[in-house]
Amino acid sequence: MNGCSTSRPWSESNDQVAKTELSFIVKTHDISTARGLAALRTLFAADALAMPVHWYYNRHDIEKAFPGGITKLEAPPSYHPSSIMALHSTTTGGRGAQETAGAMREIVGDVILKGKRRYWGQPNQHYHQQMKAGENTLNAHCARVVMRAMIAEGGRYHQEIFLNDYIGFMTSDAPMHPDTYAESYHRAFFANLERGCPKEQCGGVTHDTPSVGGLVTIAPIAIAERLAGSPLHEVVKLCRAHLFLTHPDETLAAVCDAYVELIDALLFRNEHEQPADFLAGTAQKTLGLDLPSLSAKSRSDSDVVGRRFSTACYISGSWPSVLYLAFKYIDLPRQALLVNANLGGDNVHRGAVLGTILGLAYGLPVNEFFDQLVDRQSIDAEIRTLLKVPAQSGDSL
Repeated sequence: MNGCSTSRPWSESNDQVAKTELSFIVKTHDISTARGLAALRTLFAADALAMPVHWYYNRHDIEKAFPGGITKLEAPPSYHPSSIMALHSTTTGGRGAQETAGAMREIVGDVILKGKRRYWGQPNQHYHQQMKAGENTLNAHCARVVMRAMIAEGGRYHQEIFLNDYIGFMTSDAPMHPDTYAESYHRAFFANLERGCPKEQCGGVTHDTPSVGGLVTIAPIAIAERLAGSPLHEVVKLCRAHLFLTHPDETLAAVCDAYVELIDALLFRNEHEQPADFLAGTAQKTLGLDLPSLSAKSRSDSDVVGRRFSTACYISGSWPSVLYLAFKYIDLPRQALLVNANLGGDNVHRGAVLGTILGLAYGLPVNEFFDQLVDRQSIDAEIRTLLKVPAQSGDSL
């Protein structure tokens, strides 16, 4: 979709605030840390921006629900025209007949998403029912679980700590997130855990295991571990092992490896290296895709993301879509996030990966959206603590 504004990425005042903070971070740390901060902030901003039209597969439905398309953070409508949530199993991953509530111990309602079972099994339910404008979806909250687990260990990732925190977070009696939907991988994990599988072996395999949602929690690990000095090859292995806890799939793992390597290249590039070159190189290496040619020849973004590549969750379409949007809008992160949201499909998880790449490439977050997140202060505090970035004098944090 190309109907978004081509004006400056954000207002002059927000731009100046971001640049002032960048200067402060560079003085106290380095440019790589500033890029890492921007990447993680933009991850959460992209997730919340796309949330109200998540898994809309008809662009006309987006226009009908939000005339002019998504232009700001919005709450989701209760009615979702293309929802297939009613087809998703409440007892395991994937699709299948839903159980009658109360007939047996269900994953949705009894183990996770407590109090949210009533939203399942009904036609046209929005996946993020009753969430507020600026709230983040479940997978973004899981990225926060990763960050908090790493903070507890001095900024380093430990699988056991993450797994314990993830299980506690998902099964809490008092909900620790606002979402009403859990992707297949969450349901499969807890179905296996209920059956007595060791927690490190609970990752399930369904038709949608190789999906972009598996990459949402990777960025905090890759960025923090690399900034802490862990060798790249070790971080690649660490992220792959983390991925396999919930997404045991070799095709997705190969993309994860490339994603971590791209994060590293953008994080530590020198001032003479162009981010677009790294994106083009990654696309050629992982897909045999000529990004400069594709960007130059495409008539519209929907010709690429929607026609050539599926907007669904599967990594076969979402990975080239992310690289295309990042390449085309490398200097326009605000516009990139809006375009991504309005292309629909799995725009939330695609957006989280896109936001990470754009934050690293541009070096500044899209504060216009990030500053309006419901959990902005706690998210920013977690990011700063993870990356060991002090608050500026006078900062409310």
